Amino acid sequence: MSQSSLRVRYLLQRARRLKPSNVTEFARQVKKVSKAPLPVIVADMLWCSVRYEMGFRDYAVWDIRLLNGRERRTWMTHPKAIRLNNTLNGPDSAALLGDKPKFYRDFADMIGRDWLDVADADDDQITAFLARHPRVLVKPARGEGGRGITTFEAADITDPAAWRELLVSEDRTLVEELLPQHERMSQLYAGSVNTLRIITYRAPDERFHVIASVLRIGNGGVVDNFAGGGMFTMLDDRGVARWAGVDKNSNVFPRHPVTDVPIAGFEVPLFAEALAMVEAASRRLPTVPYVGWDVAITPTGPALIEANHNSSVFQMKPSVSGVRTGLLARYRDAVGSGVLDRR
Repeated sequence: MSQSSLRVRYLLQRARRLKPSNVTEFARQVKKVSKAPLPVIVADMLWCSVRYEMGFRDYAVWDIRLLNGRERRTWMTHPKAIRLNNTLNGPDSAALLGDKPKFYRDFADMIGRDWLDVADADDDQITAFLARHPRVLVKPARGEGGRGITTFEAADITDPAAWRELLVSEDRTLVEELLPQHERMSQLYAGSVNTLRIITYRAPDERFHVIASVLRIGNGGVVDNFAGGGMFTMLDDRGVARWAGVDKNSNVFPRHPVTDVPIAGFEVPLFAEALAMVEAASRRLPTVPYVGWDVAITPTGPALIEANHNSSVFQMKPSVSGVRTGLLARYRDAVGSGVLDRR
């Protein structure tokens, strides 16, 4: 399918799912940085969705209202990222990466933790697992975005068989030990494992490109996902946070609200090792060259959390960074201009 056909199909799907309440919600977020009336903001948001292939959340989170047309054209967007996945990655990408138990088996040497799929385990295996791990993490075997993730104290599970039935009924059958994180990452925030999202592309000539590196930080919950209440900031090529943290509601955090640790300037430990690991992992996926890797930093080294064939896009708000251009050029440099150019 041509790029123009993919683009039109996406716009039609968006139009069918359009909810006025969502448009209004994002427009009200924009009011934090713009004095324009809400009808003007809504009209501009709709225009940008067509002109720049831009999602409504993209418009709000990245302060697009503040930018001129030349600057707006420099931003990578989630609709463009969907086209990248549909164009660059093979039809088996969802099966290879979306099935977490399969992913854990395929990358057993890189995940760094004990796990169990209770859908395939008997009561004795579950009991033994809980005996090894006093606190466990539970998640859907095929979920995304941090949804459905909770923790359990093993001591509170008095009937493993009934607990298993509960998890199966909720379609949350993947049980993992809680990964310990590097001391420096815990100093930033210890309530969740703070992870990296490293977006990469492996070119047909096998050159490996790191397109973007993101530090995701928890804020009151057990997950650090942007959609789950966490915040993010962008990292430079050495793994140092460039700016303050931002959450999905456009709240800005120069310092972590729980630990008071400054966000900008925070240096991720073992960052070079994390890059080397995801490059090695990428070369095991010949049909999936475009991936967003989630990586934890443990006391002994990086560990893969999961890999996303349909990675979200991360860029920093101009009102926080002072930078009025996005990362579209960096994506083009990696994947080539043809996939991202309008046709």
